[in-house]
Amino acid sequence: MQIMQHKNLKSWLTLSASSLLLTGLVASPAFAQDVDDTVVEREDVVITTGTRRALRSAADTPAPVDVISNVEFTTNAADDVQDLLRTAVPSYNVNTQPISDAASIVRPANLRGLSPDNTLVLINGKRRHRGAVISFLGGGIADGSQGVDVSSIPSMALKQVEVLRDGASSQYGSDAIAGVINFVLKDDSTGGVIEAKYGSTYDGDGDNYRIGGNLGLPLGDVGFFNVTAEYGETDGTVRSVVRDDVQALIAAGNTAVADFETINTFTDEVPQYWGQPDVEGDLKLLFNTAFEIGTDKEVYATGTYAERQTTGGFFYRNPTNRGGVYAGPRVDGDGFAVTQVAGGTTDDSSDDVFEDVNGDEIAFADIFDSVRVGDLDGGSSCIDGIPLSGTDGLIQDAAIFANIAADSNCFAFTETIPGGFVPRFGGDLRDFGITAGLRGIFDIGTGLSYDYSITHGASRVDFFINNTVNASLGPDTPRDFIPGGQEQIETTINADFGYLVDVGLASELSIAFGAEYREETFDLFAGDPASFALGPLASQGFSSSSNGFGGFPNSSSNSQDSFGTYLDLEADVSDKLTLQGAVRYEDFSEFGNTVDYKIAALFKATDNISLRATHSTGFHAPTAGQANITNVTTQNVGGVLIDQGTLPLNTAAGQLAADFIETTQGGRPELGPEDATNFSAGIAFDYAGLSVTLDAFQIEVDNRIALGANVDFLAALRSAGNVNIDTDIAVAGYDSVSEALDTLSGAGVINRQDFLSLDDLSQFRFFSNSFDTRTRGIDLVARYPFSLGGGNSNIIVAANYTDTEVTDRGDLNPISDGRVQALEDLLPNVKGSATFTHSQGIFRGVLRANYFGGWDDTGNGVDDIGSEILIDAEVAAEVREGVELAIGANNIFDNYPDENPGQGGTGQLYPEAAPTGFNGGQWYAKVRVNF
Repeated sequence: MQIMQHKNLKSWLTLSASSLLLTGLVASPAFAQDVDDTVVEREDVVITTGTRRALRSAADTPAPVDVISNVEFTTNAADDVQDLLRTAVPSYNVNTQPISDAASIVRPANLRGLSPDNTLVLINGKRRHRGAVISFLGGGIADGSQGVDVSSIPSMALKQVEVLRDGASSQYGSDAIAGVINFVLKDDSTGGVIEAKYGSTYDGDGDNYRIGGNLGLPLGDVGFFNVTAEYGETDGTVRSVVRDDVQALIAAGNTAVADFETINTFTDEVPQYWGQPDVEGDLKLLFNTAFEIGTDKEVYATGTYAERQTTGGFFYRNPTNRGGVYAGPRVDGDGFAVTQVAGGTTDDSSDDVFEDVNGDEIAFADIFDSVRVGDLDGGSSCIDGIPLSGTDGLIQDAAIFANIAADSNCFAFTETIPGGFVPRFGGDLRDFGITAGLRGIFDIGTGLSYDYSITHGASRVDFFINNTVNASLGPDTPRDFIPGGQEQIETTINADFGYLVDVGLASELSIAFGAEYREETFDLFAGDPASFALGPLASQGFSSSSNGFGGFPNSSSNSQDSFGTYLDLEADVSDKLTLQGAVRYEDFSEFGNTVDYKIAALFKATDNISLRATHSTGFHAPTAGQANITNVTTQNVGGVLIDQGTLPLNTAAGQLAADFIETTQGGRPELGPEDATNFSAGIAFDYAGLSVTLDAFQIEVDNRIALGANVDFLAALRSAGNVNIDTDIAVAGYDSVSEALDTLSGAGVINRQDFLSLDDLSQFRFFSNSFDTRTRGIDLVARYPFSLGGGNSNIIVAANYTDTEVTDRGDLNPISDGRVQALEDLLPNVKGSATFTHSQGIFRGVLRANYFGGWDDTGNGVDDIGSEILIDAEVAAEVREGVELAIGANNIFDNYPDENPGQGGTGQLYPEAAPTGFNGGQWYAKVRVNF
C-alpha cells in the first residue's frame, strides 16, 4: 500500500480533528494543568519501556529510563519533537541541516553518539516505521543512516516520552543498540487544550507559528477517543557571508554576479542560501483510541498523518570553474585546447610540457583555464574554451567571448547565466502510520495476557530542485526539475503474551514471550526525463542530469522481511534483588539470523540507595534502501565542489566498484548486520527529597553499517576491462569521467545507460560493514523539589559525557581520517542542562541553562570550537480560569558558535555541525486554553 492511496484517510483525519477541536472550543473550561507535571524526571510514573512486567515504575527497573512529561514539551521556542528531545535528553543530539541534500528534510539525530538507526523508536510500545530519507550527508556520524522521522509526531499528542538508555535488541529487535524512545500518547477521555504560538529570531528572520489542539472524548463508559491536530510554518534563516570568489568576480568586472553581493534580505539573491531551511504546510494529525468489547478484552488503535514541504539551499556555482557546466579545458590564448605531453600532475612549469593544436610546444605561462564552449550541431567549428585571464584569472577574453556569443552554433553558459547560480533543493514529505490491536487476558489460571497487533506505515518524499541546469542539454535545459522520490513502507505483525507464575520468590515470576513478523519495502521513483537526460552536449564534457541532485533514471522496488521470537523473564528474587533476562532469535530474508540476549539486575542496598547493572548483545540489519539506492550528492571538499556518489553493490556501477576494491585491496566488500555488546552500571539514591541517578555505559559496535571511504571514480573506470585510458596524465575537471564512460561504452565494457547521472562523479562509495567503534559514557540525572516564597519549585540537572573511539577502521576500503575524526570529535563530549521551575498562584516560570562542550570539525578545517551555554526562559500566567498566556525565549542572550575560519571560501558563517545551532536568540509568545 502506498502512501498516496491514503487520501480518504487524510481527509477523514482532518475532518475529525477540526470538528472535534471546534467542539472543544465551546466546552466548559477547566483548571490549568497541575504545575507539578513540569518535572522532567518522575521516577514514580508507571512505564512500559524496558520491562514487560505490569505496573513498573522507572525507579524499579534494572536499566535507566528517563520519563519526560508532556508539559516539558511546552516550555520551549521549538515545536519540532527532535529539538524538544535535544533539550530534555542530554545524550540526544540533532543539528540544523542547511545544505545536506535530503538530510535537510528528515534530520538525522544521534543518541549516545551513535547512528540514528541505532535507536529504536516506538509509539505506544509499537515499532515506528523508518523515514524515506537516507542521510548521505550526515556529518560523518550519520552518513548513510535511515532513521525514523520523529518530526512527524505532534508534540501536543504526547502524554509522556520514555527514553530507555540501554541496549534492548533482545527485547525489541533490530536497531535498539543505543536505546529506545517510546512516545506514549495521551489517553484522556475528557477535556483538551488549544494552543497558538508565534515566534521569530532576534535577527528578524525565521518567523514561525503553530496552531494546534488536543481533545479527549469518551466512547460510552468503556473507552476513549483522543485526537490531536497541529499546523505550522517556519521561515528559513540566512547565516551566510559574501564568498571570496563572488567578491573577486565582482572586482574583475562580472556585473551579473552583483546579485550575489547582498545578504540583507531573504531572497534567492544571496551568496548562497545557507541557514535554517523553510518549512511550509507542516500538518500533523494523530488519533489514539481504545474501548472494551467484553470482560478483560480491549480493542485499540492509533493513526498518524503528517505532511510538510522543506526547502533548503546548495552551494554557489561559480561561472568560471563549476565542473561540467562552466569549466573548460586548458587552452591557449586563442581558446584551443592544449595537450600535456610530459611532466607530472602538478602545475609546475619546470616539469610540465604542453603542445598546442599544431603540435608546437607552448610555454606554461601562455596556458589558461577556460569556460567550456559547446558545438550545438555536434561538429568541431567552435573553439574549445573561452580563456580566463586578468585579475585572479577571472576575466573572460572579451573578443573571443563576443565571437562565441554571436555564433548561434557555439554555446557557453556564460551567455545565459553569466553570474553563476545557487540551486534550491527540497522535498514534499508525507508520512502515514496506523496500528490496530486486540489485548486482554485469557481466563485460565492466574491469567495469560495477550496482545495481538498489526502496524502499517509509510513515509514518502518527492524531491524538487530549482534554479539549476542539466548542462548536457545546453541552451534547452529547464531550470527547475523533479529528480524523483523515495518511499519506505513497513508492516509489522506482533503477538505478545505475558504470564505470572508463583515460584516462591518475593514476587511472581513474570514470563513474557511472543513473535514478530516485519516486512519493509523501499521504492525509488524515477524523476522527470530532463533530470537525468544524457543530452547532446554530454560528449563535449557538459554534465548530464540536474546539477546538484541528479534525477533517478529508473523506478525500482526492493523488499526484505524478518521473523523474530523472544522470551523475557523478570522477578523480585527477594525484597532487595530484582533480576531480568531476555533472549531473542531473529531471522532476516537477506542477511541471515542472529540470537541476542540480555541480563540485568537491580539491588536495593537500603531504602534510599539502589544499584543496577545490565549486559546485553544487540544487532542492526541494513535496510532495503541502504542495500539498493543510488545517489549522487555535491560536497564542498577543501573549498572545491565535487560530486560524490553512492552505488549499491548489486548494480553495474556497484559491481565495477566491487571489482576495483577486490583488485586493489584483495577482498570483495559485503553488506550484512552489525553486532553490538552493551554494558551499563549505575546507582540511584534519594535523600531528603533529592533524587539522583548516575549510570555508566559502554557500547561496542562491530562491523558497523556505513558508507566506506570515497574511492576515485576515474581510477575505477581506468581499471575496468583493461581499457587503455591514459593514466600518466590527469585530465583536469570532470571531462575525464565523461570521456572514460564514453570510451568504455564504445569498447563494449559497459552499457552507457547504466551510468546515467554519473558523468560528474569524482568519487564513489558504497554501503558495507566497514569499521568498529567503542562508545563509553556517563549519564547523571538529579532532581530536587522544594518550597520557595510560598510556591513550589524544582531544580532538575541532567548531564551526559560520551566518548566514541574507532577501534578498527576496517580492512576493505577503510574509513577516512575525516570520518574517524567526525565519529570521535564532531559531537561535544559533554552536554547537559540545569532547569529551575517555579509556580505560585496564577504564575509559573521556567529557567533553563543548556551546556554544550567543546568539539572539533577537523575534516572541515575547524578545530577547538569552544563550549557554549545557552539560557532559555519562559514566564506564564493564568489570566482567567483555563486560559494561560506565556512569553519566552530560547538562547536569551543571543549566543552563537565560534565563526567558521573558512567562511569566505564556503560562504558558511558558522560551522555547519554546530550542536547549538546558528540562529541565535529566538523569542515566542503563546496562548493556551485548557478545557
